[in-house]
Amino acid sequence: MLKLHNLISKVILALIDWVYPIFKKMMPLKTFRYAACGGVNTILDISLFFVAYNYILKKQIIHLGWLTISPHIASFILSFCITFPIGYYLSRYVVFQETTEPKRKQLMKYFIVVLGCILLNYGFLKLFVDLFGWYPTMAKIVTTFFVVIFSYSSQKNFTFKRAV
Repeated sequence: MLKLHNLISKVILALIDWVYPIFKKMMPLKTFRYAACGGVNTILDISLFFVAYNYILKKQIIHLGWLTISPHIASFILSFCITFPIGYYLSRYVVFQETTEPKRKQLMKYFIVVLGCILLNYGFLKLFVDLFGWYPTMAKIVTTFFVVIFSYSSQKNFTFKRAV
């Protein structure tokens, strides 16, 4: 398993670092790695959201006994369950490799930041879809813009902050 992990992280890093020279004048390597990993995970998130909303849930409200979940919130939950572990893996082993904090503590910090991202996603989706009447996939794309800014600054300065 460790060999597979090392191979995956090396391949991802090699691919990202191969493309980096194009962006070298615009941003530092770590920022580019975050943007590349986050960008791929974001595209996956939005794609999963779209598929879940339109084809899995078929735009239908989910009734779970006393709890009713709108299809755009249920789609967000489904996509989150897949992109959360992928995002942590990429952040921990590709972007912020030099971190020295124990994995368990770091995972908790990551989860705290992700909880903030969940609240932002939920709030913005409710605002854009339920209040403004936007199409859910467009609302998810706009929401992602705000969440990415919060996530990057939080991950860089809190979760994966380099020990001094």
